[in-house]
Amino acid sequence: MLEWLVVLCIVILVAVIWPASKYFGTQGEPDALFQGLGISRWQTKERVSERCVSDREVPVDCANAQTPDVEGENKVPAVALICKPSALANYLLKHCRTFSNFTGCTGWTWRASAFLQTVYGACWPYKSRVHFVRDYLQLSDDGLVALDWAVSVAGASYQKRRRTSSNSTSPILLIIPNSFGKITRNVLKLCEVALSHGYLPVVFNRRSHNATPLSTVKLQQFGDPGDLREAVRYMRYRQPVSQLYAVSESTGSGLLLSYLGECGSSSYVTAAACLSPVFRCQTWFENGPIWPLHWALVTYQRICLSRYRTVLGETVHTDTLFSSCSLRGLEEVLFCQPPGPKGALTLAAGTSSSSGGAWDSYWERNEPLRDVDEVAIPVLSVCAQDDPIRGDPQSTLPLELFESNPHFFLLLTTRGGHCGFNTQEGSAFSGGVIGGGTPGTSWSHQALLEFFRATTDFIAAEERAKQAARRRGLGGSSQGKVFRHRSVSTCKRLPACSHNIHTIYNWQRSYTR
Repeated sequence: MLEWLVVLCIVILVAVIWPASKYFGTQGEPDALFQGLGISRWQTKERVSERCVSDREVPVDCANAQTPDVEGENKVPAVALICKPSALANYLLKHCRTFSNFTGCTGWTWRASAFLQTVYGACWPYKSRVHFVRDYLQLSDDGLVALDWAVSVAGASYQKRRRTSSNSTSPILLIIPNSFGKITRNVLKLCEVALSHGYLPVVFNRRSHNATPLSTVKLQQFGDPGDLREAVRYMRYRQPVSQLYAVSESTGSGLLLSYLGECGSSSYVTAAACLSPVFRCQTWFENGPIWPLHWALVTYQRICLSRYRTVLGETVHTDTLFSSCSLRGLEEVLFCQPPGPKGALTLAAGTSSSSGGAWDSYWERNEPLRDVDEVAIPVLSVCAQDDPIRGDPQSTLPLELFESNPHFFLLLTTRGGHCGFNTQEGSAFSGGVIGGGTPGTSWSHQALLEFFRATTDFIAAEERAKQAARRRGLGGSSQGKVFRHRSVSTCKRLPACSHNIHTIYNWQRSYTR
């Protein structure tokens, strides 16, 4: 009881002091943050403009795209797109107006606090207007994962019949929650927005997460995409003509990035987005977020695991598991020990050298960026510099990845917290492209939906240009058939993933020039 009182006092102090400190420090903070990342006040417009230049020399008003409502040259942008110059980057800046339309909350309001935004989004209840229809998928090792298909409350039975139809052409939006299995306000609101824009949202629940039965003693490791691969194959079987998009939240991005890296161009995914991702996961588990959030995450995970205390006792030492006070401790007991209770007892007895080796070996297999060079689809990451979960942006954001890999795009805001991105009322989506936007719609959700639309349009335009070039270069129809046959048959590289859909993604990396 005393522990809860201490936490309550800390939250009250933060609620009172944090908005005041933010209000009095807003004048110089954005400039200092951008300078800390190498994006100074005088270099921001030049560097962004330089990143917008492509080999095609497509004219884009990059200054207006990145610095909206600029009244003077000293104005620091509230959002920046960091990426390698490419034709796709140029296209995104030209057609994704939400990318330049972010105005973070400032002044005497709790929404200006990154900490309170994060706590509100994770803990505050939300009465969603969507209904979920669950499918249990039995995996190859007899494990179970759950797919929750979001349908509108009105006409739920009709939506259920439509969902199971293999003739539906509506795009599928695969949503991967955080690695702790918590369904947050962010996920529920994303399902609502996706439904309103014609998507079929489906939430992927890992083994034992969100009331999914644990039919085996095996839990899913942090970056093991095996279960997700089978779930994607099932969705592809049920909706063979639908395009698939993927969105991950928070630490769930580790699973999505691992899947995209292992499967490469055979992932079935057209484009993906990560909301407030954690990139350097081993370091994050070792250090953890700030103390109140770290304690809350550990407590929530122990509560969820306590439901399976008996069955987990067959493979791990539950006393050690439930006495762990850190994220690393929980992860080590679950996955970094020899099988059986004796292995857990040995680990608890203090074999630090073997424990450290097992820990490093575990992250060699589960680090999300281990196969990042194999990712072959556009991936957007939406991050805030004041994210209290991820930590210091200078040490936690791999800027070199976004500046060197043409498949990765970073949309970085000065404010927003962790999966918050609250904006000034009435200024977030005025004149937006997708549906005009609504005051209750998160800015990050609008940004990723615009990203999906623009990426799809760009790839379609590239395909049309390529086909037109083939017709001009080859002339006769019979020669065209021979060329198309050769273009497919010359692809000899076998993908790491079992999905073989190179004929679908015959553009491969053509858009990265």
